[in-house]
Order: sequence, then structure tokens, then C-alpha cells
Amino acid sequence: MTIDPAAAPVLSRRALIRTSVLMSGGAMLSTLPFGRAALALHDVSESWPHVAALAERYVASGKVANMLMTFGWGDAPHAHTVGGGTLALGKAEPVDENSLYRIYSMSKPITGMATMILIDEGRLGLDQPLYEILPAFRDMQVLLDPEGPLDNTVPAIRPITIRHLLTHTAGLGYQIVSKGPLRDAYNAQGIVGGRVSRMPLPGFPPVTPAPGLAAWADRLAQLPLMYQPGTRWSYSCSIDLLGRVIEVASGMPFEAFLQKRIFEPCGMTSTFMTVPRSEAHRLTDNYGIVGGTPFPIDPGTNSVYLDPPEVPAGGGGLVSSPKDYDRFLRMLLGYGRIDGRFVMSEEAVRVGTSNLLPEGVDLSGTWIEGEGHGAGGRVRGAQYGWGGAAGTLAAVDFDLKLRSGLFTQYMPAEAYPVRTEFQAAIEADLAALRAERKAA
Repeated sequence: MTIDPAAAPVLSRRALIRTSVLMSGGAMLSTLPFGRAALALHDVSESWPHVAALAERYVASGKVANMLMTFGWGDAPHAHTVGGGTLALGKAEPVDENSLYRIYSMSKPITGMATMILIDEGRLGLDQPLYEILPAFRDMQVLLDPEGPLDNTVPAIRPITIRHLLTHTAGLGYQIVSKGPLRDAYNAQGIVGGRVSRMPLPGFPPVTPAPGLAAWADRLAQLPLMYQPGTRWSYSCSIDLLGRVIEVASGMPFEAFLQKRIFEPCGMTSTFMTVPRSEAHRLTDNYGIVGGTPFPIDPGTNSVYLDPPEVPAGGGGLVSSPKDYDRFLRMLLGYGRIDGRFVMSEEAVRVGTSNLLPEGVDLSGTWIEGEGHGAGGRVRGAQYGWGGAAGTLAAVDFDLKLRSGLFTQYMPAEAYPVRTEFQAAIEADLAALRAERKAA
């Protein structure tokens, strides 16, 4: 399946049900890494030497406690792993596919697909005005200067839509992106996303979160937008806001909806907003990187994620295991189907993993310039996925029929070039194998 990032976002039924030419599972497994040993091996480092070397270099140098990659093909029930390490630096307990990681913004594709389920069922519309679900967002104001005074505004020229929320084009700010008075207002109003630590940290001012998701959304509606809706891509709290939209549209608490409609049917038994105390022994330590040196900011045994969140953050609040997240990716790669059952419709997956950006939106200077954005995730050719603030990354590739994940725990993610190196390592291993087979 090839997704054209420049395609107009007009959604007819014919456009939604796109055809795709996919290689058969047998042919694909015979020509790509670990295909011949897929049923016999679990760790497949020998088949991914560049990926394995990347993990070894980071773990052996002590830059991270662990780096575990997962690879799964098509509907194969188990992903295979590369790399390893331990739950914490200086400790002996190894990580594996069942270890727990703070996935932060890798929560966004999950919330995006939860939204697509409701769109598919007719309880939401992709281009439906947000104010029809949350009336407080009817008459929004827009800052003339995104970093300027909050009273220097003009009226929004169009309403925020569900499409805008899914694609970060609603014009909303973000606690981690906004600057000046708007950022101060977000902090004062407790408009926060995922949690980081129990201890005070530089760059993270103490903030009292809003008392629940409904209050969080109501407070957000009182603040101006950074940009006119539908005009510019700007990373935002819009996916967190979709959690409240899902509550109202479904009549269920957001966490309950995720559990019933995604986690349970996908067989995701280790994905939580609140990690049970009984599972704390599986939770990795999270590290802050200062001057190239890691120091613990959220030990697994006493993590902030062992407490219920004041605001369940659909944009960055989940903890999950490599095995669980691979099951989510496997469901997407199966166009909504896993283990013989449909979690969501094929049409909903195809639309959600396609480029949904509004026509004419400005991408210049953004993270996704020249690419597309679907329901909570980046769209690059036939790939769909997103990363997390603590170094994680996951994607599906519908052409290769490949699902891949990178799991480690350090902040900020930009402290090391892991994501770029990971993607380059995958490409190198695939290229080497293709060359080998061509020569054979």
C-alpha cells in the first residue's frame, strides 16, 4: 500500500477502501531476515547484525540500561527480539518481551485507533466539529502571536474538527511545546500530559493536574489556540483531548473504552495507565541524560506510574510491554484482525493509517515536513507509527508486512540519535540480505 501524502483528504467510500499489492507471507518470510528460522528462534540478532550492534553498543557503554527491539512478520503470532540489557543499570534482572516500558507518545496511535472505531461506528465524524461533542469549544480564539499575550487574539475562522485533533492541526498548544504566556497558562490550569517523576526535575515545573479529564478539557477550552485550525501542523495536546471526546461519544470512561475495545480483544494484558503493584517488578527504570550520563528519574519499584493518574492521558499516559505493543501492531498489519477476530474494521484501519492532513496545511519546518499524518501517527509511504519521549519507537510497514519496535528508557529522546540509527540499521540489514540473495 502506498500512501500519497499530497492526496486530498476527501473521503469517499471508494477512497477509503484502497487496494494494495502485498507480497504473500511465504515469499516475504523466505527473503527477509530470520524468515527461514522464524518458527525456531526467539532472539534473531544474527539475522539483524547492524541492529544487534546498535543495541550492544548502547548497553555495553552504559548509556542505557537496556535496548530491546522487536520484529514481527505479517500475522506471525510472536515477534522476535534483538538486544537486551537489564531493568536498571547495575542490576541483574534482564529485560524481555514482557518488561514494562513508559511508552509516552506511542499512546497516540492507540488513542487514534480508538477514535477511528467510533468514526467507523458513526458515533463520530472525521470532519465533525468538535463543539458538537464538547460545546465549550464552539467559539475559540486564536493568538496573533503564539508566544504573545493571551488577550491578543482573533476569532477562529473555522471550527476544530475530529480530523484536526487526530493530525495535530487543531491549533492547540502543548505543555512541552508552547512558550510564553500560553505555556504558563497550561501549567497554571493543570493541562498536563504524561507523567515523568515523583521528584522535582529541571525543566519540569511543579504542576497540579486538573481534577479529571472532563475538567482538563473544560479548562483547555478557555485558552486561546496557537494557530488557526486546519492551517499548520503543530505537535499538541489534541490526542489527549480525544480521550475526553471518546468518553462523551462512547458513554464510557476513556480508560474503560481502551480496555474493552482495544486491549482485551487484542490480547494486550500488560498495557496500563496505572501499573498494578503486583507488576512493579517488571517495570524498567527511566533515566534522565545529563552531559551524556544517565541518572534515574523514575525507578520502577517506586514509579509515579504505580499511582492512578489524575488525568488519563491518551497522548502520553500508557505503560506497555514489547509483546503487548507488538500485538497492537499486528492488529493494524492485519487490517483490524488478530487471532481470527476483528478488533476494528479494515476500512477504519486503512483510513486511520492513511494521510489525513487537511488540504493545504503548512508543514514547513515541522517534524513531518514532506510526509503525512494519520490517526495519531506519522505516515511515511506505506509506514505508520510514532515514537515516545523516553526513546521508544514503533511502526508497521504495510508493503514489507513488517512490524517493528524499539524499547529503551531515557529522556529526552533527543539525547542520543537512537531513532535515526535504528532506522538506518534496519535498512542496512535488509539491503545486505537482499544483496546476498541476489548473488546466490
